[in-house]
Amino acid sequence: MQSAAVSIAETYALGDGPWTFTPVTRGALGQIWKLSGPDSAWAVKELLFGCDEEQVRREAALRDASEKLGISAPRLLPNRDGTHVTRLTGSHVKLYDWVDGTEADPSDPALLSWCGRTLALLHRAGEGARETPDAWYEECPQDADWTRLHAEIRRAGLPWADTLGRFIDTRIPELARHVSASGPADVVTSHLDMRPQNVLVGPAGPILLDWDNAGPVSAERELARAVYVWAGGNDFSADAARRLVRAYVDAGGRATVKSLDSFSMLIATDLNFVRVQAECAIDPHVTPEQREFGSRMAVETLASLPDPAALARLTEAVATEW
Repeated sequence: MQSAAVSIAETYALGDGPWTFTPVTRGALGQIWKLSGPDSAWAVKELLFGCDEEQVRREAALRDASEKLGISAPRLLPNRDGTHVTRLTGSHVKLYDWVDGTEADPSDPALLSWCGRTLALLHRAGEGARETPDAWYEECPQDADWTRLHAEIRRAGLPWADTLGRFIDTRIPELARHVSASGPADVVTSHLDMRPQNVLVGPAGPILLDWDNAGPVSAERELARAVYVWAGGNDFSADAARRLVRAYVDAGGRATVKSLDSFSMLIATDLNFVRVQAECAIDPHVTPEQREFGSRMAVETLASLPDPAALARLTEAVATEW
């Protein structure tokens, strides 16, 4: 990867080396590398499944606007041509400031309050969005899609084919009933992936990472997903959920979690993630490492799908905060 490091340094005019290029972590869409030079370091995100350049422009705009709101985030740096994404041999990359920090602890009351305030700031700044949220957040696979996918997984001989079949017959239809298109009234431009895994805590406080999905979303549904994820999922802490919502309301957030239908985005993204990762697990055109990752992610997500009974209790737990 030394040649890639040199090419990135030249494209972004980072100066002279020597350079080291170290793998850091792998996400659903890309591999993160640390590019280190004599005096500085950068984070390189290698996009493994193509690149939507319009989405990158949206990411850069929202990230820059968030800085004016007091939300700390790594800079997405332009290359020498002024664009925020660069095509290298076989892939696209984006370059960010390197951020040192510790992983966010969702049980920390201060971080829960930070999450609520940050989401409120984003929602207030993003009001008036005219775009329609992407289908990834508004729709989920239909019965025929699951039937086809299950047959392909079984033919491929993957050991979790029966597990997928049981979920298709039981859990998935119940969850899919709560997935629907949102109305335009509360659509905002926001981050769309506010999870503890996307927050590092540095000396100056929390830093919000991974703005790749930035775009239009229902504020109610993004709030509901954040409350579920940060409060502990199906085994949630009611106190944690209420603290996050209280901070959101105190900071001027206008969305409310009304019912199980408020969790439409949470359910849609989880079901779509299972489908995409399962398809990746049997895709002959990706690397063995990508197939293994897809298989592992599909199994892990199936095991942690939202429980409608827990969502109903979570809705009741935060009802007093409005």
